[in-house]
Amino acid sequence: MASVKKPSNSDSDSGTRAAEPKIANEHVPEGINERALVRKLDLTLLPALTLLYLLSFLDRSNVGNARIEGLTTDIHMSGDEYLTGLTLYFIGYVLFEVPCNLVLKVWTPKLWLPTLTFAWGVVATLMGVTQSKAGFYVVRFFLGVTESGLFPGIVFYLSMWYKRNERQFRVALFFSAASLAGAFGGILAFGIAKMRGVGGYNGWRWIFILEGLLTIVVSAASYFFIHNYPDTAKFLSDDEREYIQNRLKLDSDATQHEKLDWANVKKAFTDVKCWLYALGFHSLSLPLYTLSLFLPSIIKSLGYTSATAQLMSIPPYAIAFCLTVTLAILSEKYRIRAPLIFASSSLAILGYILLLSDPRPGVSYVGIIFAASGIYPSVALVLSWPANNVSGQTKRAVANAMQISIGNLGAVLGTQLYRTETAPRYFLGHSFALAYMVANLAVVTTLYLVLKRENARRDAKESGDVDPEGRWLGDEDPRWRFHL
Repeated sequence: MASVKKPSNSDSDSGTRAAEPKIANEHVPEGINERALVRKLDLTLLPALTLLYLLSFLDRSNVGNARIEGLTTDIHMSGDEYLTGLTLYFIGYVLFEVPCNLVLKVWTPKLWLPTLTFAWGVVATLMGVTQSKAGFYVVRFFLGVTESGLFPGIVFYLSMWYKRNERQFRVALFFSAASLAGAFGGILAFGIAKMRGVGGYNGWRWIFILEGLLTIVVSAASYFFIHNYPDTAKFLSDDEREYIQNRLKLDSDATQHEKLDWANVKKAFTDVKCWLYALGFHSLSLPLYTLSLFLPSIIKSLGYTSATAQLMSIPPYAIAFCLTVTLAILSEKYRIRAPLIFASSSLAILGYILLLSDPRPGVSYVGIIFAASGIYPSVALVLSWPANNVSGQTKRAVANAMQISIGNLGAVLGTQLYRTETAPRYFLGHSFALAYMVANLAVVTTLYLVLKRENARRDAKESGDVDPEGRWLGDEDPRWRFHL
């Protein structure tokens, strides 16, 4: 085994650049421009993935819009029974998260991601024709099952295309579709609800049916615009494929052909850092999903009509989208994550303090805007962290799935907190959300210190064993530095 020289301070940027070798000394085919090639990847990959995630978030959160249009009244559900339906979604989601990502590891993205999209599109459409409480429960559970593999699957997929320092922005960009889905959901619900009476259906049914059918149509098309991995991508030339493979080989494990190995699965479950990534999202998932599922009800309870509440749900999401993209750009430019998460989560904390302390509708609405504007950027930054820091491939696939499944246990709890009898102040729900946001600050601080200490430990070593062919030996490789 070869040894590796200890990186100097000039080679590191907050402990991150030591693990990002350059390819300037490698052969660069004539006519290849790295920046233009990365932009080509962005324009080819990201719009499709962002669209799929937008539809995913729209189909899971439109139940909040449907509720204020008569869902619970028409199928004779009490408030508690409605909350049970929301909980069942996340139970299905959590149970199938890791298995779905392991399927992606042994199958192909071109088949798996569109198939998942088609499956949840069918389930989402069935939500519009359910006639009973039992039917609502079944559909919500299987919606969670069918959507469970998309987000961690896309995060893993992007890690096979981009260098480590490029992944943060791309993950955050496609996650920003979640806030766009909230904004579009309000607009669509406002318009579709006016179809009340068409075909003998109430407006809330058409919300599910039309948005579910849209997902089915897009899923059919996505078989043609989702690609597999760089070595087989037809939209790239031979020289471009070779260059991408080379730049990835020197940066991470993306080009290594790693078979599914249960020993590597175990590595994810025994690494404390993977659990901290999961807790980072867990502390955000309760505020994230309670806001997305209950926002129309919260706004309506302030004294507005259903139609006005649908429209007033748009600005918080629009502002959240802008801040999510802005912080993603800053994170990529300055190579920082923890400080930006700390600032964003603090903004959300301020929002919940306003919601709890002042009952005036105007102040409460400002609190909602602050909460949304703080939650969504923090979630995007936290979810992209393991894509940057976990290696090899199986361990990263499991770590991504662990983060979402353990994280969404917070959402399971959150679905039971916003009860109608606590409106309009929702002290219980807002208090839990505030506590979770404070916990997020503690988890992120702990994770930052753990990663910083590990980087310092590796910097202090004079040498370490590396693969003689230069391949990455996972995140235990002595050359690996964690992004902070």
